[in-house]
Amino acid sequence: MISRIDLRGETLPEGSALRDLLPRAEFDVEAALEKVRPICEDVRHHGAAAVIDYGEKFDGVRVPGLRVPAAAIRRALDELDPAVRAALEESVRRARLVHRAQRRTTHTTQVVPGGTVTEKWIPVERVGLYVPGGRSVYPSSVVMNVVPAQEAGVEGIAVASPPQRDFGGLPHPTILAACALLGVDEVYAAGGAQAIAMFAYGTEDTGTADEPGCAPVNLVTGPGNIYVAAAKRLLKGRIGIDAEAGPTEIAVLADSTADPVHVAADLISQAEHDPMAASVLVTDSEELAAATEAELKTQVAASKHVDDRIAPALAGRQSAIVLVRDLDDGLKVVDAYGAEHLEIQTRDAAAVADRVRNAGAIFVGPWSPVSLGDYCAGSNHVLPTGGCACHSSGLSVQSFLRGVHIVDYGRDALAEVAHHVVTLAEAEDLPAHGAAIKARFGWKVPQSK
Repeated sequence: MISRIDLRGETLPEGSALRDLLPRAEFDVEAALEKVRPICEDVRHHGAAAVIDYGEKFDGVRVPGLRVPAAAIRRALDELDPAVRAALEESVRRARLVHRAQRRTTHTTQVVPGGTVTEKWIPVERVGLYVPGGRSVYPSSVVMNVVPAQEAGVEGIAVASPPQRDFGGLPHPTILAACALLGVDEVYAAGGAQAIAMFAYGTEDTGTADEPGCAPVNLVTGPGNIYVAAAKRLLKGRIGIDAEAGPTEIAVLADSTADPVHVAADLISQAEHDPMAASVLVTDSEELAAATEAELKTQVAASKHVDDRIAPALAGRQSAIVLVRDLDDGLKVVDAYGAEHLEIQTRDAAAVADRVRNAGAIFVGPWSPVSLGDYCAGSNHVLPTGGCACHSSGLSVQSFLRGVHIVDYGRDALAEVAHHVVTLAEAEDLPAHGAAIKARFGWKVPQSK
């Protein structure tokens, strides 16, 4: 059901050599680029018509228009199961608490008397938030994308989610209800690479209230399949992107104190996303490894989505139980792996978690499972995958902000440092840079006192 990798008999290699020993899904974004390139070009030249055509081709439904009518969004919230609404409201409340605290403030540094540099944080003007469809419905992704954008102060927020044949070409009603709950009324029935291209290039204004066209955005965020990731890579530069999200993954670092029932349940919870999802246990306990294997057999048999998701995910090359000599080696392994979600189920879990360098999010102890973070911890679940946690962060308020330096020097403050500026300009063979300073002082640069 799940393979083993035994790293106990040797000194662990460093860097990429260690990463190469660890399980990872094949996710070739570069190969997908050639498939999405003509789609994006088609949307660039033909706008909404092309997006609608590709929706019919890939999602099996032809929509009359891309923009979801406001009445449909309101109706989705009115008809939402009260228990689901209450859960979403609590998810939003907790997410706002965490993300509101992330907002940076303007700060001014006086470098010298009369010379200051101010760092001002300015939100992007308009964002496109992608919410995937397909095997599952993800209203939680609406929350995780919209809340930080709103807390950052973004004025223009548009959401795209694939059209659903079962719902007359509209996105899933629970996604629409989540948008309504958050006050987002610009929603498009568009998925895949064509949705990313729609955000990047915009679509024509049809001149009607129900279908005014989609204005281009500055930034696109949100997870999606390999074609969404490829379109993001292709269009990066024209738009900003958060990340190229790959298959979801969990790593659990555990010792003999961990409960195999919990560990197995958490591995399965990630595997049910997708047959390419990665579930990895790293442990120094042979007994825990064996007990977890036994639990996996028992729990998988009682699960939903076994044949099409869980079983292939656990059996795939991306999932494994990795045995290590001790906890120090376990930490080296999880740092090399750089998991999207990392659970620490060990003695003194908080202290162990503090030693981790590379993870999208860290879940400490037996009562902080990844499922909590997916919905109601207050943290964000849009996280780096594929080992990108060694250099990238998850979605946050900062993702929607730009730091702009405002330089304000008076005459005396410039005079004090002018000779240094001229010297460095000449050292770089850029004399016009120095001349721009000299011109302000009658071409005679003052010397510092």
